[in-house]
Amino acid sequence: MSSEATPRPSVLMVGGSPEPSSPALVSRLAAASDVVVAVDRGLDTLIAADVDPDLFCGDCDTASRTATLHLDCLVAAGTCELERYDPYKDFTDLALALRATHERWSGARITFTCFSGGRPDHFLAVVGTLARAPFSVALEEDGFSGRILRAGERWDIADASGDGFSFVPLLPDTVVSERGMEWELDHRRCDALSDLGVSNIIRESSARVTCHEGCIVAYLFRNERALGTTLAN
Repeated sequence: MSSEATPRPSVLMVGGSPEPSSPALVSRLAAASDVVVAVDRGLDTLIAADVDPDLFCGDCDTASRTATLHLDCLVAAGTCELERYDPYKDFTDLALALRATHERWSGARITFTCFSGGRPDHFLAVVGTLARAPFSVALEEDGFSGRILRAGERWDIADASGDGFSFVPLLPDTVVSERGMEWELDHRRCDALSDLGVSNIIRESSARVTCHEGCIVAYLFRNERALGTTLAN
């Protein structure tokens, strides 16, 4: 019997931001994923990218009529699962979509796109929800890549010299190290939501940010050559 671990499925989750990612990026991310999940208006973004989801989660309060008709066809054909929620619910579509994904693909690696634009209250709630998610979390938008890093996780960043980098601690007493950057840190303890990690610059061909304690959201503001960095434990 093989001792190799079963590979974790890669999931692309497409949100309903009113400022969606480009069809080209969404198409590229979908092609690199095993599973595609649409969260409400994210279905419209997938249709624009000519990508069909494997799972739809939402209350259909923001998805267009055209998108919901397309969804009905996919469900009838048996090519897409449907989780449709009552609009008068206690949880966001994202939280419910994460639960649905965890039930189907526990331990998946999830890339999130189309979650950063629009209302600031929604954006802050998205970051908080992802910080609590039981998955490794990658963020991909047209202007940046990002990661949620919890205690013991690091982000190895390759071939991004000259690109901008920032991190924001999400919990009190978060401890962070940075290497290969203009301003480096060695087990620096940070307050929640402090600006210590904002507006750094990658200076070496191989850089790294490590979250030793707590939790951070980290962003790489890059051109496309930096796409394809890795998350490691």
